[in-house]
Amino acid sequence: MVELNKKYQISRKKFGFINWIGFKSLWFKECNRFIAVWQQTLLSPLVSSLLFLSVLSLALGNNRGDVLGYSFMSFLAPGLIAMSILTQSFSHSVSSLMISKIQGNIVDMLYAPLSALEVSMAIILAALTRSFLIAIISICVFSLLVEMPINNILFIFIFGFLSAFILGSLGFITGLWAEKFDHTATVTNFVITPLSFLSGVFYSIEKLPPFFQTISHINPFFYMIDGFRYGFLGKSDGSINVGLIYLIILSIAIWYLAFFLYKKGYKIKS
Repeated sequence: MVELNKKYQISRKKFGFINWIGFKSLWFKECNRFIAVWQQTLLSPLVSSLLFLSVLSLALGNNRGDVLGYSFMSFLAPGLIAMSILTQSFSHSVSSLMISKIQGNIVDMLYAPLSALEVSMAIILAALTRSFLIAIISICVFSLLVEMPINNILFIFIFGFLSAFILGSLGFITGLWAEKFDHTATVTNFVITPLSFLSGVFYSIEKLPPFFQTISHINPFFYMIDGFRYGFLGKSDGSINVGLIYLIILSIAIWYLAFFLYKKGYKIKS
């Protein structure tokens, strides 16, 4: 181990403070991993969102009133796209580390001249890339089916970026912690799915009792969905400024935890 560490330090000196070649190589490798199975990673989330939209449209018909001044379908569509961004960003990071751990090739990253900063950012940015591709495809398809005005593309990008970054970092942490896929399913089923479904994707929280509105304002997923939807509709359930500050702080905190755990070799170094 000492000899390997010495080789690592010598290699690091060749690349400087940041190993851009290694960082880009790992990012390309992660992107190629999900592009190789695009039917599962890019098409499947779109189909799931369309099923939600179709079922709710058929179930409610024309009886559902306007929400935030827009038709229910126009209100729902951005929320479904944002939910896909969240779940797929988490899924990419956690599956990347889990597969590497199970197959035993995570040592390739540990012994490569890549710092914890480079590894964590490369995997999380690959998760971001996957999420943004899904968002672009979904927006193009949804705009053909429902009215989807774009009020401010900057807010769409900012809240989409922060949401995917936070969930990608959370997936990275989960991938380090989990020892088998059952553990990752536990986080998905008991954390990701409940928080996303209770974030206002399918409803406006202004219809909730005051107590549950307060609970919703604690849920970071609410600000992710609400801010992303604001970029389309120009209207929101909560404060956009509060949500922006909240998500920026949360993204830094969760990424730093992911970076710190990997640097310490949490559950990946004996």
